[in-house]
Amino acid sequence: MAESSRPQPYQPGAVSLFFVAKAGVFAAAFWIWLLLLVLRTDSATGLQVLAATGAITTTLVGVVLGARMALQHNAAIRHGEVKKLLVDISWNAFAAAGNAESTGKVVPFPTVPADGEWVGQRSGADRVSVLDGAAGRSRGGKAGRRR
Repeated sequence: MAESSRPQPYQPGAVSLFFVAKAGVFAAAFWIWLLLLVLRTDSATGLQVLAATGAITTTLVGVVLGARMALQHNAAIRHGEVKKLLVDISWNAFAAAGNAESTGKVVPFPTVPADGEWVGQRSGADRVSVLDGAAGRSRGGKAGRRR
C-alpha cells in the first residue's frame, strides 16, 4: 500500500538544530579560550573566571536545547502515530458498520425510547411529579417547608 500524500506532523528541524549547533560552537569557543588562558598563566584571573563561566553556561544551554529537540521529535512522531491510529480505527468502525449484515457484528448506537416505552420501564411509585412538589410548597404544606 502506497503512503498517502498527507502532510507530515510538525517535527523540530532547522531552527532547533541551528540553536543547538550555535550553543555548541559557543561552548567549544569558550572551552578553547579557557584552555588557552590556563596554559598561558599560572594564577587565576578574571578572564579565566569569565571563560569558565561562559564555557559551563553555553555547554548546559546546548545540552538542554538538544534534549528539548529530541523530546519534541519523539513527541511529534508519537502524535503522528496516534492520529494515524485514530483515523484507522474510525475508518474500520465506519466500514464495519456499513458492511454489517446482522446486528451481531456491530454494536448498535443507543436510541431514545418513545414516550410510550418510558411508562413500561418505571413504576409510578418511585416517581414524584414536579408539579406535585411545587403545589405542596405553594400551599404551605409540610413537604415544602424548610427548617
